[in-house]
Amino acid sequence: MSEALNRLAAVTGETYAIRDPAQMTGYMREWRQIWTGRSPLVLRPGSTEEVSRILAIANETRTPIVPQAGNTGLCGGQIPTEAGNEVVLSLDRMTRILDVDRSNNTITVQAGSVLRSVQEAADKVDRLFPLSLASEGSCRIGGNLSTNAGGLNVLAYGNMRDLCIGLEVVLADGRIWDGLKRLRKDNTGYDLRDLFIGAEGTLGVITAAVLKLFPKPRTRETAFLAVRSPLAAVHLLAAAQEKSGNRVVAFELIANIALQFAIRHAGVRHPLNEDSAWYVLMELADPPTGVMMEILEADLGDRAISNGVIAGSEAQRSELWAARELISESQKPEGGSIKHDVSVPVSDVPRFLAEADRAVADLVPGARLVTFGHLGDGNIHYNVSQPEGMDKQEFLDMWDEVNDVVFGIVHRFNGSISAEHGIGRLKAHRMPEIKSDVEIDMMRGLKHMLDPNNILNPGRVLPG
Repeated sequence: MSEALNRLAAVTGETYAIRDPAQMTGYMREWRQIWTGRSPLVLRPGSTEEVSRILAIANETRTPIVPQAGNTGLCGGQIPTEAGNEVVLSLDRMTRILDVDRSNNTITVQAGSVLRSVQEAADKVDRLFPLSLASEGSCRIGGNLSTNAGGLNVLAYGNMRDLCIGLEVVLADGRIWDGLKRLRKDNTGYDLRDLFIGAEGTLGVITAAVLKLFPKPRTRETAFLAVRSPLAAVHLLAAAQEKSGNRVVAFELIANIALQFAIRHAGVRHPLNEDSAWYVLMELADPPTGVMMEILEADLGDRAISNGVIAGSEAQRSELWAARELISESQKPEGGSIKHDVSVPVSDVPRFLAEADRAVADLVPGARLVTFGHLGDGNIHYNVSQPEGMDKQEFLDMWDEVNDVVFGIVHRFNGSISAEHGIGRLKAHRMPEIKSDVEIDMMRGLKHMLDPNNILNPGRVLPG
């Protein structure tokens, strides 16, 4: 292996081949510090050609490679194992914006580009790249594509699979597929692009992408509302979509405890003057004049909306969004958290929450249910925080039991146990539970065809 490592390091040069464990720290663990690994080498190539040479050598020498972009993933797919035999391939030097085509509404970027830099490049030509995540200041496009990231605006613009037109991918044997076409229509055979989006680096390494841009909204109206229940929120969503002419771009459901955590630990101000069991954060883009008030005054039933505020300025809009975006990090000081990134049909969200709440309360009395997420597309972050006074490790040791309960209810609603965060190492062992034998066979067949020596992210997505 020493000879293989030396050959790999020679591709990037020693400056960009990290061997010192102290310098590797940032590549060896993710922000939640659930996953920590070891590696003999971190490679930081500066071009697609270097990635190609690295994979060709790795394939020849049977050296496992773990692709890594911004290292913001939540399922451990980007972290090497503790075995210490996997080489990390970081794309953090490949950050160039290659082309911005305002007329074609496309932007071509290298896979190491930080999401926010892509948003800013679009903004400079009066266009919008709509993917929006809490980690957008550090996550990178390659990781967004590899996990088919969703975020806040899926309701209006779709997830990364919908936002990508073309890809450049280096295959396991080092061959480069140049699919960086800027075409909206191309029906010439199989759609190879979609094989790699959501594959978490197990089929190839994405090195560049052509992404869709959109005209920037000229006006936005944002409201933070107290609602009676998740069912009332579902009815409000339907009314908002109908009355606005489908101008709803974001529709977030927030439980009161999630808001209270953000107030307690992230310095968020309460948007309203009183608490409610549930809240909705709704945003419209370029709505007709007066339509927001028309939505809020619609007859949704008795006190469906009990309180609310409409942002009167961009500063107030930012404050309202902070109340949502700071929820994730504000859970850390509250102790252990067993997180679920699940989706069910929008109409089934209220019933799913009711069943899951009862089942988790029976399993873990006193558990605090920190529920929030993208109600507009049925993606709920159903997080279970440890009961007050319970030992953190004792609670986290119940991870599989809690997952079994929550995932079982998700299955009954024909939902997904991974709506936008991917599978990684965290859920790979559950794939036989959620995929049919036919699906697993097709996935294994694709893996074997594209990566016969199993060097690309082995043990991720597909069970061992």
